[in-house]
Amino acid sequence: MNRTEEKSQGTNEDASIGIGAMIVFIALILVAAVASAVIIQTAEKLQQTAQQTGQDTQAEQGTKVVLLNTMISATGATGTIILTFELGAGSATIASTAASYSIMCDDGAVIGILDANFLAATALGGAGGAVTPFVPGTAYQLPITFGGTGVDCDLTVSSDYQLIMSVTGGGTTYEILSSGLSIATGERLV
Repeated sequence: MNRTEEKSQGTNEDASIGIGAMIVFIALILVAAVASAVIIQTAEKLQQTAQQTGQDTQAEQGTKVVLLNTMISATGATGTIILTFELGAGSATIASTAASYSIMCDDGAVIGILDANFLAATALGGAGGAVTPFVPGTAYQLPITFGGTGVDCDLTVSSDYQLIMSVTGGGTTYEILSSGLSIATGERLV
């Protein structure tokens, strides 16, 4: 007797498991690609932000006036102080008109203010007259006269003066100058 076996054309379970695994694998690759694109884009944005912040910080901190010393050079009705300064490290060359100062003082009933630009600044030692532009690595001096006509700040003993020096498009330096018990010529304002 001949026996015939019938084979059915049913489904092959091994093939459907393989196709399902392949679909899951392709889906994982797509998810990984999207996630890596998001991570790369975020890292690029952070790098650009950090670079811009660094450039802004360098411009603000580098291009500023650094106070080296403050000394009284004359006393009397119109006292004079000499500010010795230089440009901050990493600073670019700046014009003397781009730097300005303000000195605020308590002059009794009113707050006195002295303000001007740095046009009267000379190289340290005063030789050669006014200097423009200011070059990094060079020290300069600037005479500032207190008292006199139309000026509310007087140079007095035991007084505090708020000095603000700023550079257009750059940084600002804030210092408190304090006179001691003497305002004699050669005394320092700390």
